[in-house]
Amino acid sequence: MSTALYRRYRPDSFADVVGQEHVTVPLMQALRADKVNHAYLFSGPRGCGKTTSARILARCLNCAAGPTDTPCGTCDSCVELARGGAGSVDVVEIDAASHNGVDDARELRERAAFAPARDRYKIFILDEAHMVTPQGFNALLKLVEEPPPHIRFIFATTEPDKVIGTIRSRTHHYPFRLVPPPVLVDYLGRLCEAESVTVESGVLPLVVRAGGGSVRDSLSVLDQLIAGSGPEGVTYERAISLLGFTDATLLDDAVGAIAAADGASLFDVVSRVISTGHEPRRFVEDLLERLRDLVVLAAAGPSGEKALGEIPVDQLEAMKEQARSLGLARASRAGDLVNEALTRMVGATSPRLHLELLCARLLAAEAPTPVVAAHASVTSPSPTTPAASPVAPAPGIHAAAGEPPTSAAGSGASGASGVEAAMAAVRAGRERPSAERPATRPAPAVVRASAPAAAPTAPPADRVPAATPAAAPAPALAPAASQEPPPWDEEPAPWDDAPPPVTSATPVVRAESVAPPSRPAVSAAPPAASQAPATAPSASPASAPPASTVPAAAGGAEDTELVRRRWPEVLGTLERHRVTWAMVSQSAQVARLEAGVLHLAFDSPALSGRFATGPHAENVALAVRETLGLKVRVEGAHGVSISAAPPADAAPTAPSMSERSAATAPSAPSAPAPAPRAPQDDYEDISDDDVSADDGGTAGIDVVTKLLGGRIVES
Repeated sequence: MSTALYRRYRPDSFADVVGQEHVTVPLMQALRADKVNHAYLFSGPRGCGKTTSARILARCLNCAAGPTDTPCGTCDSCVELARGGAGSVDVVEIDAASHNGVDDARELRERAAFAPARDRYKIFILDEAHMVTPQGFNALLKLVEEPPPHIRFIFATTEPDKVIGTIRSRTHHYPFRLVPPPVLVDYLGRLCEAESVTVESGVLPLVVRAGGGSVRDSLSVLDQLIAGSGPEGVTYERAISLLGFTDATLLDDAVGAIAAADGASLFDVVSRVISTGHEPRRFVEDLLERLRDLVVLAAAGPSGEKALGEIPVDQLEAMKEQARSLGLARASRAGDLVNEALTRMVGATSPRLHLELLCARLLAAEAPTPVVAAHASVTSPSPTTPAASPVAPAPGIHAAAGEPPTSAAGSGASGASGVEAAMAAVRAGRERPSAERPATRPAPAVVRASAPAAAPTAPPADRVPAATPAAAPAPALAPAASQEPPPWDEEPAPWDDAPPPVTSATPVVRAESVAPPSRPAVSAAPPAASQAPATAPSASPASAPPASTVPAAAGGAEDTELVRRRWPEVLGTLERHRVTWAMVSQSAQVARLEAGVLHLAFDSPALSGRFATGPHAENVALAVRETLGLKVRVEGAHGVSISAAPPADAAPTAPSMSERSAATAPSAPSAPAPAPRAPQDDYEDISDDDVSADDGGTAGIDVVTKLLGGRIVES
């Protein structure tokens, strides 16, 4: 029967200890200077040389030529404590795992009272010292604190934290570490030469990996491979099959399939892994190890070869090619997915299922994301465009077919969060004389910007004289280019001077509730004619952005869930736009994200109308892009479920109050439409109080009637 390798090659001096120079060099210096402490604590992982170093220290202390840093190897003490020796009577090794109580501590104290039989010191080596109970340590405390001159203690443990602090504070603590792979590979190579064993290239790194940096464990694995080798020596194939590691060919095929996004090849590798009896979890571990090597090669280039250790030349060249084809970003992303799957496979009842799901995730991560084309062009502003049209929906005129009634932008400015401000505007408007009250600015109609312009609908027959032509509202829509728009203080008469039916901005109702069935509607103009007047007013910031500024669209169920999950972060980014943030955070929620359009559901039509008339959509889109990296266009609507846009021909525009006034008085010249206001230069300066004073009456009445349930009593 042969002796195990770790016993045949156990070090006899500090110079033979592998990979622990940070411990052996200070100890040798202390021995040379004769500054040896009375108690030492050696800690570290198993198989790293703690107990071996304790024996070497005992040899150095009791050597006939010592204390010395190098035992002579010829005296009785050195021979008895050498490799294969019988042991010395003055060096007592105690297994603390089985001698950990108070009674064992008392026995040790009694033995410590006797002087050494032959040597210079009586040395107690307590292995697995963390197994001693606190009571046992307390029983030893006085002896360890003030030992007799001939007593030395050496504690060895893998868990130094379990040694009570009063003992640790009275010792010199030396932590041992795992041996680096290059050092251990070189050491194992020397042992194979000493044993005259032929080992193929790539076997020793597998041995070191199986040993986990422990010298004793690595020697045990190598001893097993040597024992099972034939005349040809230790082969790579036998080492792979015996140690359970994945063959490099399988890893090469898997990485190649990931780089090429080849699902058939990747799942074929999975079938081969299962059919050859490999454990799925071990395969995932090896795949993660390979991806780590590729990340190192891709990041460090040629100098990264040093960090990989000893790898066969042909395999190293193949890995370089894989690193070039996969790239640093893709390799890192794949490594994250594999690491996450490896964590999920702990205790899994179906490892193969997790492996197949991992392959699907890797392929999905490599698949190109479909890009939905943004709008190629922006339609010309039409009379129904919120930013360019001064036409306000009047009471009694039917709204767009199939859509819920919409309110003016002035009413949209007063939501649930601004009720107090709106009530103050109502009181201020009623206290002010009608002569001092400026004319109300026409509110833009809220329609979808993508719908083409439609011809305006004629006012009711009971309010328009029979001789009024159908094209009478035209001057209010498009004034002559040569006519100067009047200043704001010369706008049409205020609400108090208007006819009684239009003294308040009553909500627009559906057509079938007010229009007689037999009333003929004004025929729709050709598209070119219907869009021509819309070019007169200048577009405001709420109009659709140019095609060059429309971001790339995103969409899909995963993007929708991403936006919903990280919506609080988007709101945090949106806080710099206070008005938009207050409106969206309190009254809107994410409905869905599809075709590059993020739909927000508002609690009321007034809020959705207010959202559509300002820069709020652009602010939200910018916040989404900065926070999530998604390029979207934002639209708001009332309700959780947002339906598709209605047909273009079902959205007629109601004539404004000025048109009806011109119709009732044909002899009076019609006043030209007021020039639209210039767009805001900085949207951050807009606040909830920015609704002008001339909108106060309309906004306040709408709040009273719509949100507070009030009723207007004519005085």
